[in-house]
Amino acid sequence: MIEVLPENVTLDQVDIWFQDEARVGQQGTNTRIWAPKGTRPRVVRQKQFISAYIFGAVCPKLDLAIALVLPTANTDAMQKHVEEIIKYVPDGRHAVVVADKAGWHMSKELDWSDKISFLPLPPYSPELNPTERVWEKLREDDLANRCFENYDTILTACCDAWNNFVEVPKAVLNLCSRKWADLDN
Repeated sequence: MIEVLPENVTLDQVDIWFQDEARVGQQGTNTRIWAPKGTRPRVVRQKQFISAYIFGAVCPKLDLAIALVLPTANTDAMQKHVEEIIKYVPDGRHAVVVADKAGWHMSKELDWSDKISFLPLPPYSPELNPTERVWEKLREDDLANRCFENYDTILTACCDAWNNFVEVPKAVLNLCSRKWADLDN
């Protein structure tokens, strides 16, 4: 794991990526829904425990978002996600991945390439990670108030939600841009 930029990388070569993961499953999110005045709407709440994790990363500067839907959140899953991020780092560029300090983000077993560095967020600061807004958006638009029959329906719902989000032009740029992360200013 590299915690600082390599000596051969200058700031004009750096792209800031934000990374996080979200659990989606049978004990999902219930949100407010519209109902006629004076009525009390009912929403089904599942009691089963099947779930999946969306590992997502966004680069507002490039208006780019990538994700993997995986069955667990652990070091192996994070390694797969790091490898996926690396595929989108152009030659001659360097990615700084901003993420929280979850155990699988900080694992010494992770192989961070020379094209990518890890920048941990301070504890208890999810507001500094715009990927949290992506999860809110996915739940608001596609994943809340849902029942899932099995793992495959969860997987399909996660993929559909992510694809619906990234298909909107400038969705990442508009939802995830942070002035403090803009290295051009």
